[in-house]
Amino acid sequence: MTAIPSSEKIPVTVLTGYLGAGKTTLLNRILSEPHGKKYAVIVNEFGEIGIDNELVVNADEEVFEMNNGCICCTVRGDLVRIIDGLMRRKGKFDAIIVETTGLADPAPVAQTFFMDENVGAKTRLDAVVTVADAKWLKDRLKDAPEAKNQIAFADVILLNKTDLVTPGELAEVEARIRAINPYAKLHRTERSKIALDEVLGRNAFDLDRILDIEPEFLTADDHDHHDHDHGHDHDHHHGGLKHYHDEDMQSISLNTAKPLDPDKFFPWVQDLVATEGKDILRSKGILNFKNDEERFVFQGVHMILDGDHQRKWKEGEERTSRIVFIGRHLPEDKIRKGFESCIA
Repeated sequence: MTAIPSSEKIPVTVLTGYLGAGKTTLLNRILSEPHGKKYAVIVNEFGEIGIDNELVVNADEEVFEMNNGCICCTVRGDLVRIIDGLMRRKGKFDAIIVETTGLADPAPVAQTFFMDENVGAKTRLDAVVTVADAKWLKDRLKDAPEAKNQIAFADVILLNKTDLVTPGELAEVEARIRAINPYAKLHRTERSKIALDEVLGRNAFDLDRILDIEPEFLTADDHDHHDHDHGHDHDHHHGGLKHYHDEDMQSISLNTAKPLDPDKFFPWVQDLVATEGKDILRSKGILNFKNDEERFVFQGVHMILDGDHQRKWKEGEERTSRIVFIGRHLPEDKIRKGFESCIA
């Protein structure tokens, strides 16, 4: 069987967020807008009686349900089975959306697309989109580890229900999100209203787009990314961005302009994810190996790493290696020293 090129694989968007944040509203928007595309939707409801299904606007999309709960435990078998079935009816839909229960950690869902050969051969993970509730997120971050995982794992975050908080509260909650995940694209929304191309077709998991690990907020035009209609409180959040350090979630970014030795780097990174993988939610990197004219890119979910040569280094391009780890209680000194020991 010849491998399907990535561009022809069916893109999958994983939609996550804590209970009541506005995921179903976003899903309904996606399904009811006149975009001319057909989506297969996989919903996962925590509980014996699936109600999410009933809440979804009756569009001509098909909704498949994985029941009996926690997506982490039963998901892989269910998800693999449903996607397998969907693939037999190829051509009937353009993309797949997996809506996870509010209690779910998105990692096992994401891992399915790397681990299961059948699924990975025909589909590609497009992005993890997290909907966060501007009013309640601060409390959820204190009492619900899943809420934190969902923020840490996201490629795109919709900070929803912004009309229910004051500008000061909004700045505060944005700073908390940035303390957990400085790399995701952050949008302010009301009633999950957003241009669909901001959440679909992002290619965030595409190794070619790995450059997006540049932290968003380091760019000068940061406030242009926010979708909000009132122009009076653009800049207040810049100063507050870095003030929060989340006690148990952190991101570590490493970089060096010196070439790395692949014979040292691969054993090091594999050993690192083997020992610390349960605490590393996401890892991404662009690497410059000695005597190698091509950039190597990789990304990982917990213990699972995926990487490949991406393209030739361009003339005059800075050959810097950059890596980002997002996770809990990461041994930063150990990671930095280990990385430095990989320099050729």
